[in-house]
Amino acid sequence: MITSSLQTSVAVFALIILHVSALDTFKAAVYEHAVILPNDTKTPVSPDEALFLMNKNIDILEKAIKQAAEQGAQIIVTPEDALYGWKFTRETIFPYLENIPDPQVNWIPCQDPHSLNVGNPRRLNLLKRKPSEFVGSIWRNRSISFSLFGHTPVQARLSCLAKNNSIYVVANMGDKKPCSSRNTTCPSNGHYQYNTNVVYDAKGKLVARYHKYHLYHELQFDVPEKPELVTFNTAFGKFGIFTCFDILFHDPAVTLVKDFHVDTILFPTAWMNVLPFLTAIEFHSAWAMGMRVNLLAANTHNVSLKMTGSGIYAPHSPKVYHHDMETESGKILFAEVDSHPRNSSTSPPAVNWSAYATSITPFPGPKNSFRGFISRDEFNFTKLSESAGNLTVCQKELCCHLSYRMLGKEEDEVYVLGAFAGLHGRRRREYWQVCTMLKCRSTNLTTCGQSVETALTRFEMFSLSGTFGTEYVFPEVLLTKIKLAPEKFEVLEDGRLVNKNGLSEPVLTVSLFGRWYTKDIHSISGGTSNSATTYLMIPTLLMIIVLQYAVMV
Repeated sequence: MITSSLQTSVAVFALIILHVSALDTFKAAVYEHAVILPNDTKTPVSPDEALFLMNKNIDILEKAIKQAAEQGAQIIVTPEDALYGWKFTRETIFPYLENIPDPQVNWIPCQDPHSLNVGNPRRLNLLKRKPSEFVGSIWRNRSISFSLFGHTPVQARLSCLAKNNSIYVVANMGDKKPCSSRNTTCPSNGHYQYNTNVVYDAKGKLVARYHKYHLYHELQFDVPEKPELVTFNTAFGKFGIFTCFDILFHDPAVTLVKDFHVDTILFPTAWMNVLPFLTAIEFHSAWAMGMRVNLLAANTHNVSLKMTGSGIYAPHSPKVYHHDMETESGKILFAEVDSHPRNSSTSPPAVNWSAYATSITPFPGPKNSFRGFISRDEFNFTKLSESAGNLTVCQKELCCHLSYRMLGKEEDEVYVLGAFAGLHGRRRREYWQVCTMLKCRSTNLTTCGQSVETALTRFEMFSLSGTFGTEYVFPEVLLTKIKLAPEKFEVLEDGRLVNKNGLSEPVLTVSLFGRWYTKDIHSISGGTSNSATTYLMIPTLLMIIVLQYAVMV
């Protein structure tokens, strides 16, 4: 009886301690990094040269990590491709890769006596020297720079940055996994190569490893056998993690939220902005609202490729965001967020996205409806001819309803209401349902759906809804000069996207972006595999240019 009572007391005490130590809020940081890129080459560089470049980028990340820790942040997210960029083949990426173990090995690279100890100032200085300076140094003594998992100096340094600053560090790097030639899927170089996120806790321990599943024309990497569902627990909530293009698919993105009940998603990305629906800040903030979860999004910064847009997004509204196409510099963002947003008083209610739209009689059919394209998707449009009105436009199973009132109709600006339902883009694999009110590029209706970044028209009122067949709908409002509208709109429980307190700035687009995952056409790999994309790549550089205009297709 004494033993049983003691066990019960210990269990109760442990629960009390856990409850007391759990934090209701935490401070997060994300860093938008302007990557130092390698020189273009068709032949692989040496491992020393690869490490030298990666350390130049980590030097910059180190400053951001230290700044985040000094500001009291408990976690910092850094971008996809932040250590070396993206211009690679399978062969040229290989020197940049390390063997990243499963976190179950309970490994702190910073404390691994067999790993290069970048916490030691002397060795850190050696690590940063040019490859040509390593002759006769410990760099040539490979026996002290190998851990149980091979040569892991990048992992050791990231681990030490987390440990020495007592902060969770989220980074993106490349993983290599040896395979046997007897395996018919094993690549010719004997290794699988993965685009990988790693997370180190405040003690430097590896607590999460995620291999990106939905590659986007990344010939240097392999698609994992299946989507990985990676989570980890902290005193300030339960976290999930995935990368960039993954966010547009059910697995792993939706499953982590719906089935694993994570509070916050960590999201390294190298996102190329595409108007009118897929600019980074626009879609990422909408995804957080639609999924009712925190999203910590760190984007790569490269103006020439239209890469910018990072933020800390809560379910009810963006906490902080950054969109900068003017400068070449990086940016760190901070925000206090709820550890368990679903339990927060500010958490938005669950939404029935089709409740209102299916309950009303469609507004009288317009006489000025027409077809137009957004990227490769053919929309049905109708013009907002008056300064106020009620409109309905339909396509297939989707009908979109809009009630609106402009503060003043600009004669040289045209807005339309549009509807699209179908498989999206060139790939014709992902099923979209979209209701949108957007500004046309000019008064010529053939420009409706083309990119436009400025507007003058203000709306006193709008209400947008649709007969969606999916529960996964993401509400977007984008203002002139690519700005968000925090606290200026809301989604009602019946599925209406409405403004509140008026809009302070002119509107580019108001959209309900729906993803009907069960209607997707699935490929064998579930992602854009190397073999599937080879014929799409003319050279890699050409595809990078194409991505500026056709990202996410």
